Amino acid sequence: MQSIPVDTARLGVLRCAIAPEAKITNNETQEVKKDRDGNPVYTVAVTVRQDGRRISVIEIAVSGQPKGIEEGQIVKVTGLTAFAWAMGDRHGVSFRADAITPVHGTPAQSKGGDA
Repeated sequence: MQSIPVDTARLGVLRCAIAPEAKITNNETQEVKKDRDGNPVYTVAVTVRQDGRRISVIEIAVSGQPKGIEEGQIVKVTGLTAFAWAMGDRHGVSFRADAITPVHGTPAQSKGGDA
């Protein structure tokens, strides 16, 4: 599998769409995927909007549970890499990062009816 480094500075504002969730390898046993070092792998869905284009959502895998990330919050993604994959007639691109951290001073969007 070829890895391709991604320049996150060109992706515009990165915002958490779905808070970190453990990546499950077996739905029956609810076994959590582990990285090479035995750390649990989490996924975070992040919205990307580049130069006024449509918003895309990408799921990014990261080792260890990212702390302090809430839905709607702007995040910083460090060491983002894309991997092209193919299995039979299925193919796609997956993403992995060294770290995903909250950008402080950027509150998550309001979820209630505060008026």
